[in-house]
Amino acid sequence: QVQLVESGGGLVQAGGSLRLSCAASGRTFSMYAMGWFRQAPGKERELVAAISSFGGTYYVDSVKGRFIISRDNAKNTVDLQMNSLEPEDTAVYYCAQSNRGTVYKNNFDSWGQGTQVTVSS
Repeated sequence: QVQLVESGGGLVQAGGSLRLSCAASGRTFSMYAMGWFRQAPGKERELVAAISSFGGTYYVDSVKGRFIISRDNAKNTVDLQMNSLEPEDTAVYYCAQSNRGTVYKNNFDSWGQGTQVTVSS
């Protein structure tokens, strides 16, 4: 059974930085794509960033140049470095694991419990 445990959320002022981390267990981590989703109040969950099993990355347009996703296959972790944060980034952020090595948003089938990120203006 897959377990994903996020850490690193919190409150930050606009322009600041936060780093989210997710520890995974239950599958052979290196074989599967990993992603970070977010959901703001009243909005649908969206894929923010993802990284394939071979290291290819995807970012939603609104975070390109500000967020960096990385993975450590030796530690079974995936991180999201978030810089130049904006109030619009406020949301619950979820770590997710795909059932494939490539990135496709509909293949993410395992989820963490979520961590709150709040950016004040």
